[in-house]
Formats: sequence, C-alpha cells, structure tokens
Amino acid sequence: MKLNAANSSEVLILAKETTLLSDLKNQIEKDFGLANISLNLPVKFVAKTFVSAIREKVYHLMMEQFHEYLNLLYIVDIPESQFKQIVVTDAVEVADQITFLILRREYQKVWYRNKYK
Repeated sequence: MKLNAANSSEVLILAKETTLLSDLKNQIEKDFGLANISLNLPVKFVAKTFVSAIREKVYHLMMEQFHEYLNLLYIVDIPESQFKQIVVTDAVEVADQITFLILRREYQKVWYRNKYK
C-alpha cells in the first residue's frame, strides 16, 4: 500500500474518504493505551483539534517523558528509517513530524486490517 499523504491533515482526509476515520481514532487510542499514555481526544471529531491533541501529547512526551515517548514509537511501530529522516529544527516542528508518522502508521494498520479481514 502506497500512502500518498504529505501531512497529518491529508491522512485524516484519506481516512475519511475510505470510511476508516473511526477505526483510526480507535487504533490511536488503543496504542496510546498500550503505551500507558493518556490521550484526551475530542469526542466530536474536528481534524484540527484531533491532530493538535496528538501533537501536544507527543511534544509533552518528548520534553518531559522521553522514555515513554520512545515506548510509544515502538508500540505504534514507526520504522527507524522514517524516524531518521526527520529534519530537526525545533521541538515543535519535530513533534509535528512525529505526529504525522504516527497518524500515517496507524492509518496503514487500520487500512490493512480492513482490506484483509
């Protein structure tokens, strides 16, 4: 599967078009839970708020709980090759790039699960 999304918003648009938005949200909540990280996603889905909640949590983990941050990346299964391609500018930009990697990987999981169920 080739995912042609360039940013977090495009991943959410793709998830909505393929009717996998609910599955994506559930998968994200599941993996954050497996990492023992609380994530307060909005009840009513608004793309900007959804991405913002994840980005803020990633930023907090990077700055305050680095071990938990690494554990989350392991549980979500972010490939090391993608992680190494991140351009380090500032912490906010890195958190934005990591949020995109998380959303993209979680979308891949639900897409494959839906395709091969």
